[in-house]
Amino acid sequence: MIPSARPLRGAAVAVVITTAAAVTGCGNASGSAGDPIRTFGFVNGDTSEFATCLQKAVEREAEARGVTVRTANSQMDAAKELSNVEDMLTRKVDALIVQTVNMDALKSGVGKARQAGVPLYLTSLATADTSDILGAAVVDLKKLGALDAGWIEKDANGRQVKVGIVAGSPGASSDLMVSGFTEALPGNAKTVANQPGMFNPAKAQDVAENMIQAHPDLDYAFVANEEMAFAVRKAFDAAGAGDVEIVTENGTAKGLAAVEDGRFAATVANSPGLIGKTAVASAMDLLDGKKDSPKITDVPLTLVTVDNVAEAPEYCPA
Repeated sequence: MIPSARPLRGAAVAVVITTAAAVTGCGNASGSAGDPIRTFGFVNGDTSEFATCLQKAVEREAEARGVTVRTANSQMDAAKELSNVEDMLTRKVDALIVQTVNMDALKSGVGKARQAGVPLYLTSLATADTSDILGAAVVDLKKLGALDAGWIEKDANGRQVKVGIVAGSPGASSDLMVSGFTEALPGNAKTVANQPGMFNPAKAQDVAENMIQAHPDLDYAFVANEEMAFAVRKAFDAAGAGDVEIVTENGTAKGLAAVEDGRFAATVANSPGLIGKTAVASAMDLLDGKKDSPKITDVPLTLVTVDNVAEAPEYCPA
């Protein structure tokens, strides 16, 4: 997924939706009478289940706080993301929340927001230099990958094993997850394949079919999200490789069910609902100058296996 510190995901047609909160008279964004109602821009990275839930959480929390939200989607296209940021700035938003597609490409967007005097808040990751952003709700994606690698280390128990990786899209959060995973793998685990599935189930299935054909003795597969993992499981099973253990991330209801019935060996619960809620609440507090509000908020991660699936956090709260 990205360079430097910590990560995210992507999607796009410059569709702009406005969600206005029901606010009248003395109602306001920060909760103190007389303050103007705020408008936030939210630039999402893609249309995956994660991104869709993230947007719903942003809109839900904003509505609860009397904030209008304008949204756009970058469809995993860095150029589209910059265009979306520029469009939001022309709409005079009070703050901009971004689930970036590519941290390197986002530098131009950060610069334009700074020049326009619009605070920019990031979801999933933070820039190496946080002086130019309002804040970030951060998911430690390297830790996420390491949690899955730790499960493989424990399960392999010293055996020499072969591991395949179905990554997401290059340049986005996938890069951090994959690097965290590979760096944490034990010496007895050899990575024999690493191909991008582009966060697309159909592409991931093609990758998995080729992977298992080239490596019929594969033992484990790390897949960069559950949507792709279901397609990978399908490909492996069709090839007679049902014993390949899959580790992944998200923690959706379907994903937890797959852990429970053995289709997935483990998943890392990474709640976009919590990320979205945290982003809006934190951005509001930082804009209001609340001294006890941290600039960077770490979003908790949980490795979920059959042993603790009942205690897994909710992925996208209603």
